[in-house]
Amino acid sequence: MSGKISKIFTTLPPELNKEEQARLNMIAKAGTTPRDERFPSHNQALHCWNRYNEWLLCAKQGDEDACKPLRQMADSICPGYWVEQWDEQREEGSFSGIGSRFDHKH
Repeated sequence: MSGKISKIFTTLPPELNKEEQARLNMIAKAGTTPRDERFPSHNQALHCWNRYNEWLLCAKQGDEDACKPLRQMADSICPGYWVEQWDEQREEGSFSGIGSRFDHKH
């Protein structure tokens, strides 16, 4: 860390352990989902729904680390309340999107 202190901080920040540094790096790299030409309007509800379901498709493949960016994109565009509801519905088996009890072929 540089010895120069910014105008915002009056003291040097504490040293971070590896876990804290990894979390800080993840937050620093976080951004919103990129523009998707399939959803040109200002209403992004369908974009949100598709991002969440794209994450579910990836998660069904089993590699959670590979799916983290997709979940971050869904979290960045979807209202938190919706994501919480969908997560709860998936746990209860009542979610109507991809991976739901309704999309199984008999």
